[in-house]
Order: sequence, then structure tokens, then C-alpha cells
Amino acid sequence: MNTQYTIGLDYGTNSVRTLIVNAAHGREVGTAVWDYEHGEQGVVLSRDPNLARQHPADYVQGAEVSIKKALADARRNVRGFKSEQVVGIGVDTTGSTPLPVDLTGRPLALDKRFAKNPAAMAWLWKDHTGVAEAAEITELARKIRPHYLAKCGGTYSSEWFFSKILHCLRAAPEVFDAAYSWVECADWIPAMLTGTEAPEKLTVGVCAAGHKAMYNDDWGGYPDAEFLSRLHPKLGELRARLRERALSINSAAGGLTRAWAERTGLQPGIPVAVGAFDAHLGAVGAGITPGTLVKIIGTSTCDMMVVPLPKPAEQVSGSGKASADKGAAEHSEARVLADIPGLCGIVNGSILPGYHGLEAGQSAVGDIFNWFVNCLQPGGKKLGSHEELTARAAKLQPGESGLLALDWNNGNRTILVDQRLTGLLLGQTLHTTPAEIYRALIEATAFGALTIINRFEEYDVKVEQIVNCGGIAEKNPLVMQIYADVTGRPMMISRSAQTCALGAAIAGAVVAGAFPNCESAQRVMTGLKRQVFKPDPEAHAVYRELSGLYKGLHDAFGTKDWSGNLYDVMKELLEIRNHARS
Repeated sequence: MNTQYTIGLDYGTNSVRTLIVNAAHGREVGTAVWDYEHGEQGVVLSRDPNLARQHPADYVQGAEVSIKKALADARRNVRGFKSEQVVGIGVDTTGSTPLPVDLTGRPLALDKRFAKNPAAMAWLWKDHTGVAEAAEITELARKIRPHYLAKCGGTYSSEWFFSKILHCLRAAPEVFDAAYSWVECADWIPAMLTGTEAPEKLTVGVCAAGHKAMYNDDWGGYPDAEFLSRLHPKLGELRARLRERALSINSAAGGLTRAWAERTGLQPGIPVAVGAFDAHLGAVGAGITPGTLVKIIGTSTCDMMVVPLPKPAEQVSGSGKASADKGAAEHSEARVLADIPGLCGIVNGSILPGYHGLEAGQSAVGDIFNWFVNCLQPGGKKLGSHEELTARAAKLQPGESGLLALDWNNGNRTILVDQRLTGLLLGQTLHTTPAEIYRALIEATAFGALTIINRFEEYDVKVEQIVNCGGIAEKNPLVMQIYADVTGRPMMISRSAQTCALGAAIAGAVVAGAFPNCESAQRVMTGLKRQVFKPDPEAHAVYRELSGLYKGLHDAFGTKDWSGNLYDVMKELLEIRNHARS
């Protein structure tokens, strides 16, 4: 009974997972997954390909069902396990996934009047209906609040908080007018569990607020009412109903309510950590430290890094009281960090307290592979499965296909931040095979990953090692080897197959007092697999040629200032292909 366990609640795109972890060493003792019931694989869609919503009823039921099943799984796996040994809970979700709520903090979609109205549901991270609004927010900020954009990569995205809210205001005014406020899913789940949904009680996480809603303590939190009013007067009025302060994951949103304790079998009052996005807590679960790039690879990717905050004056001078969280002092010397164009934000404490959190990513990776397999269905069910295409693609040499693709099937998140960009496949002939296309799509995502690495290092954020996690990293060695060969860097894999949930469990352990800070919890609860994918020098040499061609396409189609000529691209692809085949 002296052993302590923590829970990580991981709300993904299609399902929710509960993970129970032994805080003493990070061993995962119980897990359960519950698939959302609404929509197609948990996503409510429409004829508009940009629309993607979720029903919050799935969030409520998912927590109850998955927690109860995970506790039962832990009892089967650990002799003497008791639910009373669970001392804390952490929560991660997709994002930006805001939902409209009423005066009590109840989601509008749980009201019968709005139960079937997609605008009243949670606006899922990959909802891009607010493209025009994102452009409008970006333009206004450039004119009157350029510092807002400086911390979010220079461009505001349609995937983010205010773009979606402004689009709702215009496309579904009846929903906007019925909503008292808007809350990120990452903030609403902890509030639901702790009975703090009411807007005046709500605890907001700096992860969601900083990366997706232009929150920054330096300018008083969220964008000011004057700026928002210039977009729409009602948006300016909403500013007063948003919280003034955002916190990191080492703070508790509250204690588990008695009602939720009865529904799940947990103890009432155990602390629930402030919520964060899945990728950011995935970075925590992968053991992120300065110099480590953590790639969370799934339907899309998020690429995470941390840089220590500048030390307070009293620490530099050696006088005064040391900061509460000493984690940053344990690593490399802190410095002032430059604004980096194209990133999804540089936010104080969004990943680890005491560090800048840096987020980048690709809007589609696994989704591109799934599109090719499920929508085009090359070769039918037998020859067109992921497994069969991967096996055939693995037999090809780098450059042998003669193909080159752009990985923009769902727009570009980093570094162009443009959801109006689309995919491209170049070099097809009458002899091109499905396996060649499949490999070219993998290679395209690898070139996109290299573009992000180069952007970090252009601004003096050195990538010393790369740790991968997520289903693709776990299950597809070909993808990892191609990533190693394209980037010229070893690819390591996080020990846990559930790094996002593990990161949430680490947050739960910290707020429960099992560890003094996140770094000490990471040292105990995280690790790496032994297998490392090392770059092949010959393959890397070929991919260096191909990456140059990729950059030409990237700049030609993705930027306004590119001046060049694409005349030689097809010919060079043929030369690379012929050399590979010889």
C-alpha cells in the first residue's frame, strides 16, 4: 500500500486512453482505450473538408469508462493493487480544440438545443474552417500588435483558438451568442474532473493559451480587448470572460470531486494537474531536455524542444531566494531566445516549468499514408495494405523511384504556416508502382522534418539528439530508417509506447508531491529503447541531392519571394533514378 501510482488521461483524435503508472520507476501497470462514439472514428465531419468537430459527451463517457477499465487492468497485473494507491491525475488532449460553454461552464453541445449542431461541439485541432479569419488576425496583428505574432512564428493559424471562435461568430452566430465563453479541451477536462468548470473558477493551462491563443504574461495575458474588438466587437467583449492567468503542469487544477470518485472508483480529493496538449506532455514522457528534439509522430507530427529561461537577477548575483523550480539551473546555461519564424509558438513553461517551450510540426504524416491506402486503395486490400506497401517500399533504394513529393496534403504547419497549400507528387511515369509512391510519401514527410530541424538550428537552437515517439515510430522501422538517412542523424525511440499518457502521469505525480519537479520525475519515469536507427552514409548522400530538389519545390510553391527555375527538376530526378538502378 506504500506504492504510489498516477494516472495519465490521454485524449486523442479518435479515442481516449487511461494509463496507470508506478511512480517509483515509471512501469506502466494498467491501460485502457475507449473509442469515441460520435462521428466517423470520433470526428464529426461534413461536406466541407475543412470541418472537423468532436462531441464533448465522448469526453465525459471516455473518462469514466477508460479509468474504470484501466483500474481493472492494473488489478489483474499487480497483486494487491488498490485504487486508493492512485495519488494524482494528469491530462493531455489534442489542440487547439476549443469548445463553447454556458455560464456554468457546461458545453453547449450537452444542451438538447445544440446537441446535433457541429458549431456547438468541440472544434477539433484539424478543423481549418477559419482560414480566412486566421489571415485577418495575422494581418491586423502585423499592423498594430506585431509582438503578438513574434512569439507564434509570425503567422496565426486556422488551427488555433481565436480563428475558430471568430469563424463561429460569423458562420453560426446563434451558437456564439449562446456561449458565455470558450474553453480549450485541455482546460475543460481537468475542470470537469475537479468541479471547476464555471468560468470564474476555471484554471487555464499556459500550454494551450500560449501556443494557440497568443497568451503572454509580458503583455497581460490574452490579446487585449481593443485588438479583439477590431476583429469584431463581440470578440472584444469575450476578452473579459477569459481568465487572467495561465499555469504550467506543475500546478493542480483542483481535487477530484466526490461524484467523479464514485463514478471511477478513485479517491476523492486527489489532485488533478493543469492540462496540456498531447504533444507537449509527450515530450515530457519522452524525457525532453535542452538539445533534445522530441518528435511525436502520428496522424500529424509535433516537434518539441526546450530552452532554459534566463536566470532571475537574484540567481545571477548570488543574492536573494532561489527560484522554486530549480530544474533550469541543472542544464546548460540559460540565454535570451530569438523569435523564430514559422514556429507554433515560444512559450514560457508550456512543456517544462522553467523553460521556453518550442513547438513546430507537420499538419499531416500518418494521415498522408492513410489517405493513400484507404482512399486510393492501390492494389486492393491485399497488395495495398500498409504492411504490404511498407515491405515493398523497403526493397527500393533511395532515389530509385524517380519520385519527389510535397507533404502538404493537409496544409503546412511549419515553417510556412499556410493551410491553403496542398500536396504534390512529381516524377510519375507509366511504370510508377504503388510501393514507389508510398516510399516517396514517407520521404516527403522526412524532408519536411529536416526543414524543421534546419529552422531550429538557423536560430541557434541546436538539435543534439532526436527522440521519436508515437505509433508510427513504434511500428514502422522503415519510416525511422528513412528519417535517419534523410536527416543524417540517429533516430532514437522513447521507451514508452504511450509517451503522451506517460507525460500526463508525470504531471500527476508532481502535483501529488511524489517528486519536487518535472525533471526529477522524468529521470525516474522515462527512458529510451535500445534500438537506434543510424543513418546510412550512401543513402544520406542520395537524399542530400533529393532534399535540395525538395527545397526548391518547397520555396517555389510555398513562398512569394522565390525566384528560380524548375526546368531541371524532372531531369535531375531521372538522373538520380537511373544512377540508383544501375
